[in-house]
Amino acid sequence: MWIKQVFLGFIGLASGSAISAGVFSFIISIGVVPRIIGKSRTAADIIAYENAVILGGAVGNIFSLFHVQAPLGILGVLVFGLSAGVFTGCLAVALAEILNTFPIMFRRFGVKEGLSLILFFMALGKALGALYFYANHMQKM
Repeated sequence: MWIKQVFLGFIGLASGSAISAGVFSFIISIGVVPRIIGKSRTAADIIAYENAVILGGAVGNIFSLFHVQAPLGILGVLVFGLSAGVFTGCLAVALAEILNTFPIMFRRFGVKEGLSLILFFMALGKALGALYFYANHMQKM
């Protein structure tokens, strides 16, 4: 009986490792982490970035698999929400940039100036829409 449990544990661990390796390679291949490193001019801290990505993935898996409560209070929720929002925004913009969504859209609309302002207001609209949703709809769930 215990051999079956060990075998299932090994299969689960191997499958999870393969999936997480695929997710991390996807994140790296679309250029989120290298772009952030390049824009912030912190290439000397590459080991810290790699450790943060690995630690974030591991802790995220632990929180999603097990019912772990972290008594961090409202400040912890705010820090987590801000971090998750920044990561999601970076991931979405990097994916859209890889697919050349913005350059094609700007070329078709004939936009030549104010691109950074347009992207800022798109991000602001996304943030305000998310805040509105969570303020009004999360209480009903």
